[in-house]
Amino acid sequence: MYVHNRGARATVAALAAGAAVAVATVPATAATPHPGPPAFLEPAELPPHATSDWHAGPVTAGQPDPLPMCVGEALPSTASHRRYWTEYDTGALQVTVVERSERRAGKLAALLRDDLAGCARKMMERYPDVTATQKYYGRLNVEEGAHVYGVHTVAEWGASDIGLFSVGRDGRTVTVVLWGQMGTFAHAQVADFRATTVKAVNKLY
Repeated sequence: MYVHNRGARATVAALAAGAAVAVATVPATAATPHPGPPAFLEPAELPPHATSDWHAGPVTAGQPDPLPMCVGEALPSTASHRRYWTEYDTGALQVTVVERSERRAGKLAALLRDDLAGCARKMMERYPDVTATQKYYGRLNVEEGAHVYGVHTVAEWGASDIGLFSVGRDGRTVTVVLWGQMGTFAHAQVADFRATTVKAVNKLY
């Protein structure tokens, strides 16, 4: 998905934890260690493209640059991300954050969901020449849960883009998945994206 501002295209959706150590004397208040860094989606696990394979960059430490719309400002510097693209105007992004505790992870996931719930309004406030609408596609029953959203933007000069977003959590790890291309809600691969989100959350650990 791409968002345009007076002719300039800004990418929207192509837009780590240490090893576990078994120590009997670990204090009860310490964060439970994970067996290793969370896994990211492989290109073949993204919604299938009709005429192109997906490609992926490396898993990269830090916030993605540019930040994804609506959820970008809430992502901490401790995030890791991976970008995906096809040969055509379709892109995707996964961002994962390992928090110090499940409580902090729950608060981050809630903040990201709040940001997505107000995404269309914020887009129109920031870009007066863009009209945005959105849909909520519900909760997925995977680990601590995941939520799926869709946002459609139309620019005054005619650009029409559709993006799908999800926020999921497994323990103290939160992941955000974004997918987008030119089109409308009719072009949104919602069922495929929901399946991708389930895979993303299940793969974390």
